[in-house]
Amino acid sequence: MSDIVQKLWGFCHTLRHDGIDYGDYIEQITFLLFLKMADEKQLTLPKGCGWSKLRDHSGTALLDHYSDVLRTLGKTHGILGDIYAEGQSRFNNAVNLKKLINLIDEIEWTSLGVDVKAAAYEGLLEKAASEGKKGAGQYFTPRMLIQSIVRCMKPDPRVHTDFTICDPACGSGGFLVAAYEWFLRQTKGGAIDRTVARRVRTKTYYGQDLVARPRRLALMNLYLHGIEPIITFGDTIYEPPSSQRFDVVLTNPPFGTRGANQAPEREDFTIATSNKQLNFLQHVMTILKPGARAAVVLPDNCLFEDKAGEVFEILMQDCDLHTILRLPRGTFTPYSQGVKANVVFFQKGRPTEHVWIFDARSNVPGITKKDRPLTRQHFAEFEDCYGKDPNGLSKRKDLGEEGRFRSFDIADIKKRGYRLDITWLKDDSIEDADELAEPQELAGEAIAELEAVVDSLREIIELVEKEEGVAP
Repeated sequence: MSDIVQKLWGFCHTLRHDGIDYGDYIEQITFLLFLKMADEKQLTLPKGCGWSKLRDHSGTALLDHYSDVLRTLGKTHGILGDIYAEGQSRFNNAVNLKKLINLIDEIEWTSLGVDVKAAAYEGLLEKAASEGKKGAGQYFTPRMLIQSIVRCMKPDPRVHTDFTICDPACGSGGFLVAAYEWFLRQTKGGAIDRTVARRVRTKTYYGQDLVARPRRLALMNLYLHGIEPIITFGDTIYEPPSSQRFDVVLTNPPFGTRGANQAPEREDFTIATSNKQLNFLQHVMTILKPGARAAVVLPDNCLFEDKAGEVFEILMQDCDLHTILRLPRGTFTPYSQGVKANVVFFQKGRPTEHVWIFDARSNVPGITKKDRPLTRQHFAEFEDCYGKDPNGLSKRKDLGEEGRFRSFDIADIKKRGYRLDITWLKDDSIEDADELAEPQELAGEAIAELEAVVDSLREIIELVEKEEGVAP
């Protein structure tokens, strides 16, 4: 697969001369690869939209035919229409389009296995991110982190007949895909009752995204895995939520403050804040069914900034926030290298009594793409400490001040104003000159901290304007 990704990515550089950026390129592969796979599987498509017809054209006729195919497919009913909705050709040069068609035609994609086909997309997205392409971070959460979270959360659709899984900031669908892949392993490849299989395929996996392109990629990514998800297009935190409620929520809300210039006006948000991640946290509380569970990735500032304590106080009254995982430095390398982040795990329906924190950051060398990549081993000890119960109810042991896993009573949390930036290990790597972060990582950390300050300043400005009677 790495050879295939390298070949496809190499051609992307050629297309830059045709005005096609990496995002457009991956999107066009989405369109073309489906047609090739549909041809291999002998699926029925609207008349004239088949792969062989497209492959036989050349020159101006190819450009015109490709545009007609996208237009026709975009008007079809169901997930096919969703994938191709408002799809447009980005090719101005017929030679380049023909070359990409030939590259895809060389490979028999259906013989590679479901996981491998989707890996082509993930590989291209990772390459886009690693080369610093603007916006790549919105598509990508590290696969090793996603898989670890899923192993802890155990999202098993067989639990009951209306079991649902949601990612309200789904990007290209990484959490949803990993949840389904985990389920396949539990069932040894999907050996389940036909009725259950149909429900899992069409009524289990849900998502939402604000940007059309990652939503399209999520639809295709899941379709490649045999899933027909329900992924809506819209602003998760500024638009009223639907009445749909979920059994498991897995999400990594977008980092940063871009677009978060005011607090959403939502009745279900008890705490008014312009911090996007804290609003996502409130949204997750809303969309969980009673007894349901969630895992949410949050940057460090969301554990301690001004409104964080207020949000977590509400959360701990309604939910059992049983576990926090402090992620290694550089976890989001190469796209958000300086961001320090955590995963919070909670279950709705009972108040918090103890918060268990696992420190996977202190005295752990920072993650780099080449020399120290993120691996499953980074989360192995945490998963052992988390235990087999997905709701955090497994018997646990406090490892003391020298260990990485500790328990903190709700009374202690309350004394801290519900701020959860709790550390106890002395991080020797910070004092070791050989372990100093790379300049870009330090710059990233500075940006993250400045963004947190900007959020606080916005809150202050809003308060002043309200007191002075000035409309925000």
